[in-house]
Amino acid sequence: MLQAAVKWVDGLQFVGNSGTGHAIVVDGEPVVGGKNTGMRPTELLLVGLGGCAGMDIISILQKKKQQVASLEINVKGQKAAEHPKKITEMEIEFVITGKDLSEEAIKKAVELSMEKYCSVKATLEGVAKISFSYQIL
Repeated sequence: MLQAAVKWVDGLQFVGNSGTGHAIVVDGEPVVGGKNTGMRPTELLLVGLGGCAGMDIISILQKKKQQVASLEINVKGQKAAEHPKKITEMEIEFVITGKDLSEEAIKKAVELSMEKYCSVKATLEGVAKISFSYQIL
């Protein structure tokens, strides 16, 4: 079972602790009473999606003996105008650099992550429209 504990510090600042012993600061922007000392909860959602997919893709490409030098994942989210202002659309762009990379291997790794392995995407599916693309530099 996954676990987390989130504790209020001050204003809108909270510290979240994971069951694996890691911590992160969450805060709001000053116009709503925060002090801008940490990520917004919705930003954490985008980071979680990018990190989940990135782990899948790197793992798959390493198994395929691809010489990846870098993988950057750019995630954008569009929020609804009305409360609860949920994220309605997400775009994920994978930017991959390396030596002698196979486009077929990269395409397959991205598709496997997005369609089979990424648990964060699977959780969000049906809640937000999620699109993805990749480019090889």
